Amino acid sequence: MAAITAQLVKDLREKTGAGMMDCKNALNATDGDMEAAIDWLRKKGLSQAAKKSSRVAAEGLVGVATAGNAGAVIEINAETDFVARNVLFQDFVDSAAKIALEVKGDVEALKGKPHPGESRTVSEQLTHLIATIGENMAIRRAAAVAVSDGVVSSYIHTAIRPGLGKIGVLVALESTGDKAKLAELGKQLAMHVAAAKPEALDIASVDPAVLEREKAIYRDQALQSGKPADIVEKMLVGRVRTYYEEVVLLEQAYILDDKMKIGAVVEKLAKDIGAPVKLAGFLRFGLGEGIQKNESDFAAEVAAMSASK
Repeated sequence: MAAITAQLVKDLREKTGAGMMDCKNALNATDGDMEAAIDWLRKKGLSQAAKKSSRVAAEGLVGVATAGNAGAVIEINAETDFVARNVLFQDFVDSAAKIALEVKGDVEALKGKPHPGESRTVSEQLTHLIATIGENMAIRRAAAVAVSDGVVSSYIHTAIRPGLGKIGVLVALESTGDKAKLAELGKQLAMHVAAAKPEALDIASVDPAVLEREKAIYRDQALQSGKPADIVEKMLVGRVRTYYEEVVLLEQAYILDDKMKIGAVVEKLAKDIGAPVKLAGFLRFGLGEGIQKNESDFAAEVAAMSASK
């Protein structure tokens, strides 16, 4: 039996919004498995969160770079927000984003590339920055998207300067049509992605394992309410459709006109420009997503220091 610590209970409470005792019961019931405990709370109707939160837990910057029908996005982390305001760090992220575009988002290839204006590689320049600024930093991830004909549009949320901020989005539209109109819609769709946080491009791209997990939760919730199994299975169809509308980009309601789905918005543009338009892909990097920041209890630290004297 895993030890259920106060920190583990606190972490689960922050992720779900459930009560302290409910979190403790969930962890006891699942032998301390955090993901299973989240599901346990959801099945009991005790979780206030629709799904596991992705709270920002690291500092640094996200950078984007585009060139016609291609684009790249990169995340470089640091220990504090002060570094994000450092011009040397900003210049490094800006350069790294452009190089990420050259190497199609390959982080290892990026690290070995020469850094502009220096006799160092990108990796060596990062080491130099760490020594200069005095804070640990890391190139966490990079990715790229491209189309054979069309545009890749970008959007930076909370931009600290052009191309750098805390959320970076790329949207790829494939079409032989008017590039200016494609770019205009691409920018609007990128803003939508920043706000709506889709997890998949289309229904076919949804992770089957994730879908089955959601269906299991919906099914258990309905069965616990006393509904017959055959009715539950019919209800499940509607719940799955709602799930798709939440996480699939083409199924989401457009933030600028919630009467239209994103798929319909793309179809409308195709009619307007007289050429087929395909939403070929998107990338969304939010600074610190999925990184758990170590939190210190200042009062406990002071007490510990006093006790040691």
